[in-house]
Amino acid sequence: MSNSRLRLYVDSQFSSPYAMSAFVVLREKGIEFEMSPLDLEASENQSEVYASLSQTQRVPTLVHGDFALSESSAITEYLEDVFPQAPVYPQDRLLHAKARQVQAWVRSDLLPIRQERSTLVVFYGLKSKPLSPAAESAARKLFGAAQTLLGDNPEYLFGQWSIADVDLALMLNRLILNGDCVPPVLVEYAQRQWQRPTVQEWVRLQRPPM
Repeated sequence: MSNSRLRLYVDSQFSSPYAMSAFVVLREKGIEFEMSPLDLEASENQSEVYASLSQTQRVPTLVHGDFALSESSAITEYLEDVFPQAPVYPQDRLLHAKARQVQAWVRSDLLPIRQERSTLVVFYGLKSKPLSPAAESAARKLFGAAQTLLGDNPEYLFGQWSIADVDLALMLNRLILNGDCVPPVLVEYAQRQWQRPTVQEWVRLQRPPM
């Protein structure tokens, strides 16, 4: 199974933070794969063929041989299990659990930030109006949690790079790249993650015009 061909379905604007996370993991592990962009505005993700692969009809979806899996955190865990070379999670099981906590948190919480600072600001430079009070409250929560998690090691969350660093940095960059006020230590942290070669490979993908 590990030798079977892999295909990653992503959005054609290459602006999904979740597709980016899966892409970075594949690149970090040095796994050969093909990438298939879907035009979500044209509802290509709702086609009968794609729905047979992705029951959620969302991106990303990974196809490995005759096995298909959706939801980015499930995909990254699967890749970590099947391709253990070049780990993207901490090897310590407690830190691994903490990394998954961070991933789950940025995907399920901080909704006002995700609503008011879409990833179009990150990948297309489209800036938005000032944050609402609800989004400002979410931002304070984000900053407090991120600074607590980083503690005395401002370079990485758990002493060395993990995919959770990319996910957290992207959430911070929703604000940083819009010009919002973010604590300098978190700006430096996010910039460090953003310069990682596998992240830059995604950032530099040729995107269709808006």
